[in-house]
Amino acid sequence: MTWTDLPGELDAHGLAETPRLITDEEGRELAALFGRDELFRTTVDMARHRFGEGRYRYFTHDLPPLVAKLREELWPRLLPIARDWAQRLGRPAPWPDSLAEWIAMCHAAGQDRSAQILLRYETGGWNALHRDVFGDLVFPMQVVIGLDEYGADYTGGEFMLVEQRARAQSRGTVRPLRMGHGLVFTTRDRPVRSARGWSAGAVRHGVSVVRSGRRHALGLVFHDAT
Repeated sequence: MTWTDLPGELDAHGLAETPRLITDEEGRELAALFGRDELFRTTVDMARHRFGEGRYRYFTHDLPPLVAKLREELWPRLLPIARDWAQRLGRPAPWPDSLAEWIAMCHAAGQDRSAQILLRYETGGWNALHRDVFGDLVFPMQVVIGLDEYGADYTGGEFMLVEQRARAQSRGTVRPLRMGHGLVFTTRDRPVRSARGWSAGAVRHGVSVVRSGRRHALGLVFHDAT
């Protein structure tokens, strides 16, 4: 998969794997951050809220340098796709060229909490289907990056995407999350061709049950939370 393939893959499936974004060593270093309380603004126990089984932690705005770098580098690759989707759906495209300017817009609208996530699942862990929409300002794509080796450090725990289709049954897609690679996927909905042109296909995502081992992932969201 190349960056050139990304728009077509997203059109076809609602998700697409990126080229390698980080090394194995960088992945393990990011996973090890999970135990450093000072890096996070809050921790969520999924079972307590009936979201699934596992824990995730939201970083503060003082992001680790690699996390900040990944967001900055991904923004210009995803922005043209977001603008194209908005045009097809006849929607506004409020996203400026600069990620910093967009985040400032989120903060001005009351979405001023960091939404960057470090996730950990033990054996038996899973994540219910959901959307990461935290306010009125939404970027239509997000990225999850694998921090452990699928099939060696853990089994199961595949990424799941379910798309509602107009007047039809929902369609599910399941993909393993490869270490060091990202999956770009639809945050809320995406343009789907219909008999009348383009319509919005609603999407939710989750994680299948981890059958063995421990799974870590880094979630990059391009809008902040209320």
